[in-house]
Amino acid sequence: MNLIDFAVTTYQNADIKELLLVAMMPLFGLTIVLEAWRFRGTGIYSLKDSAASMTLGASYVLLEVVVNALFVFAILDWVYSYRLMDIAITPWTFALLFLMVDFLFYVYHVTAHKVRWFWATHVVHHASEHMNFTTAGRQSTLYAFSGLFLFFLPPVLLGFDPAWGLFTLAINLSYQWFIHTQWVKKLPRPIEFIFNTPSHHRVHHGRNPEYIDRNFGGTFIIWDRLFGTFVEEREDLPPEYGITRQIHSYNPITLTLHEFIALFKDMARPGPLWLRLKHLWATPEWQRPEAQNQHAKKNVPAIAAQQEG
Repeated sequence: MNLIDFAVTTYQNADIKELLLVAMMPLFGLTIVLEAWRFRGTGIYSLKDSAASMTLGASYVLLEVVVNALFVFAILDWVYSYRLMDIAITPWTFALLFLMVDFLFYVYHVTAHKVRWFWATHVVHHASEHMNFTTAGRQSTLYAFSGLFLFFLPPVLLGFDPAWGLFTLAINLSYQWFIHTQWVKKLPRPIEFIFNTPSHHRVHHGRNPEYIDRNFGGTFIIWDRLFGTFVEEREDLPPEYGITRQIHSYNPITLTLHEFIALFKDMARPGPLWLRLKHLWATPEWQRPEAQNQHAKKNVPAIAAQQEG
């Protein structure tokens, strides 16, 4: 198969999620231009940061189209063959599907912050020290391989056609583009209570201790309110954007791989196999007991010197 035939086959097999996201790109681009003009000279935009974000976003879409067309959609079809029932799409069942997918996104999003394997991919999205529409496009090319699609299998197994599930997820992700901004302050209270808004999502991207691991919702913020992960944006505490250990890099390869490299380095250290493997599913900050003890011993002289001083 030559390159052109491969491209045509990939497009024909591409899932509707990726096609919708590609179709939305002109609108996404327009919002970037308008926002960048609105905030020119303020530091909210950085050319290098935005270029890195958009490079990562384009790479993510292109690679995921190929991987989904060749592998993921086949897996979804296989799972669908074992569905519990057939669910036809009506306004009511579509609303149910949308709510289900949004809840599953919440579950995935919490997991992506609490399990290091998934965090190693998701950290790319949080590494930007800026908050603007280009930050929404900053995604990892490794999402296609990390197992993200596994979180969205329940509707398919229940009986929703995979194409509808992917279409619903695409709407969810497209909505989230518009909440990556400092342009919109707080919206009317009923909207802020039910929906994920720019205010809520600025909190999610904050590296302030008060904001870390909060507001995981996709379209709706109701899951955070139900499960205790919601925090209101405070006027007296502007979010500081980025991650706790800032990368300070605009290199897409560095941004994509840095956490995986750190993860595999931790796993490569000598020790019991089960503890080495635990780095995969433990929280991102978890370290083995001996590493924690060594860190404490290193800090003893410094603490003693401070006390003597």
